[in-house]
Amino acid sequence: MLKNRLDWHLSKFSTLRYLLFCLAFTLSFSTSYAQDEAAAEASDGIPTDEETINQGKSLFTNNCTVCHAINEQVVGPALKDVHERRDLPWLQSFIKNSQKVIQSGDDYAVNLYNEYNKTLMPSFDFTDEQVTSIVAYIKSESQAPAPTAGGGEVTEGGEVSTGGQAGGISSDYLTIILLGLLVVLILILVVLVLIISVLKRFLSQKADLDEEDREILSQKVDVQKVVKSKPFLGLSLFLFMAIAVKLVIDGLYSVGIQQGYQPKQPIAFSHALHAGQYEIDCQYCHTGVMKAKSANIPSANICMNCHQQVKTESPEIQKIYAAIDFDPETQTYGNNKQPIEWVRIHNLPDLAYFNHSQHVNVGGLDCQTCHGEVQEMEVVYQHSLLTMGWCINCHRETQVNAEGNEYYDKLLELHEAADSKEPLRVEDIGGLECSKCHY
Repeated sequence: MLKNRLDWHLSKFSTLRYLLFCLAFTLSFSTSYAQDEAAAEASDGIPTDEETINQGKSLFTNNCTVCHAINEQVVGPALKDVHERRDLPWLQSFIKNSQKVIQSGDDYAVNLYNEYNKTLMPSFDFTDEQVTSIVAYIKSESQAPAPTAGGGEVTEGGEVSTGGQAGGISSDYLTIILLGLLVVLILILVVLVLIISVLKRFLSQKADLDEEDREILSQKVDVQKVVKSKPFLGLSLFLFMAIAVKLVIDGLYSVGIQQGYQPKQPIAFSHALHAGQYEIDCQYCHTGVMKAKSANIPSANICMNCHQQVKTESPEIQKIYAAIDFDPETQTYGNNKQPIEWVRIHNLPDLAYFNHSQHVNVGGLDCQTCHGEVQEMEVVYQHSLLTMGWCINCHRETQVNAEGNEYYDKLLELHEAADSKEPLRVEDIGGLECSKCHY
């Protein structure tokens, strides 16, 4: 009996030991596999941590998006999987000084230079770590699903997944809904009139109905008498005058206001494509926004930085060529140049002074604050009112960006000495004085 129990315990111990051995082997195998996988990812020397990728994204956005994209050709080639075509040391050398690599006779660099019409990439004063972070970002984006023009992703089967419908109801649908509700109300009124008519007919056929009730049932509304009555005429005149005065006041207040103004330009230009999809910084085209009173209209030379090679067959790009007398086949310029007559969208009266650099550079305002989400506009329109009241309200609400600016130190001291619990706003530094904008 004792022997049987001992054998039973030994068998259980052996089974438990076997299970523990299997568990340990599985954990060891999975850990080894994960380590091998991580080692394989790092074997090309490209980091995969999020901090490095974010640093590379910032550098890529600020320096590379004018000429390059991940999944499509812009001025230069598409950069998807560039880490597989060239090793990291080569990429570091080429990005920092492409001309030096080309002059060394590197076959790949020379072929690339000739393929893209001998367009030289500018040299960048990057460290090897910064170039590595850019390549890490390109690698992470190369492994992500390619975006589509509609904002969805391409699945393995080649179908586009949008991830849901676009939000909001269009104005056309809203108009249809309102018209539908109006029709429903009219139908309800018709039904009520029919019900009243049927009830009156039913009650009039009853023999035991009182004379007083029959007199009520036989009453008819004298529409002509109601229309000619003094209360009706007085009410109608009051409503007419109220509507007329309201329209006149609205018309006076709208004089000089062009909110929503969206003129047709001589050359079609999509901000949604350039500023949105390709993420070209506003300052690249509007060069004066950080240092001048006017943001200035981009010159055709800026357009030609890209479109000397890109979309040369486009009818809209051909209009640029015609304006600057450029022959894309011979890559030469003529003498018959004509200015492109762009239509001004945002207009301020001559009596008002506005300085872009003061608001953007010193004030730190984003372009979207006044111009709206330009990166989503196919055709730019005036987003804001741009009235004096609109500007004054902004000066009353906007806090002064005084951090790190010695110009405001004395003003901050005076503001704090006044025991003000509110932050320093533009109105506190003379933002509501007439002479600031009118002089």
